[in-house]
Amino acid sequence: MKNKIILLAEDNPDDVKLTLRALKKSNILNEVVVASDGVKALDYLFGTGEYEGRDTSNTPQVILLDLNMPRLGGIEVLQRMRADERTKMLPVVVLTTSSEDIDRVDSYRFGANSYIKKPVDFDQFTKAVQQLGLYWLVLNEAPK
Repeated sequence: MKNKIILLAEDNPDDVKLTLRALKKSNILNEVVVASDGVKALDYLFGTGEYEGRDTSNTPQVILLDLNMPRLGGIEVLQRMRADERTKMLPVVVLTTSSEDIDRVDSYRFGANSYIKKPVDFDQFTKAVQQLGLYWLVLNEAPK
C-alpha cells in the first residue's frame, strides 16, 4: 500500500511550521509535501516543473490548501485541479485565515471538500488538525 501523502500548499513559513508541529503533536506521521505557492502545488500534482518525472499515480490522500498564495492562488489551483481527470476527485481542504464569505463560497463553488478557518490559538489549531487528520486520513474512503 502506498504511503498516504498530505500535500500542504502554504506560502507562510510560520504557518507551515505550525501545521507540521500540529500534525506531529496529533501523531499524524504521514509524509507531508510542502508547496510554497499554487504553481508548485500543481507541479507536484501533475509531475511538472521541479517534480518532472514524479510518479503521479501516488496522489495525496488530502490536500491542505491556503487561498492567498503568490503566483497562483488557492481558488485557481482548485479550478485547474477540478478541470483535470487526474485530480478532480482528490480531497481538498481549504485551510485559511480568511473569514470572507466570498472566499468560502468560491472555495465550495470550485470544488473544495471542506473549508476550515485556521484558529489563532495553537491548542485549538492542533485540535482542528487532529480532527482533520482523523477524518481525511483514517475515516474517509476516497474513490480509487
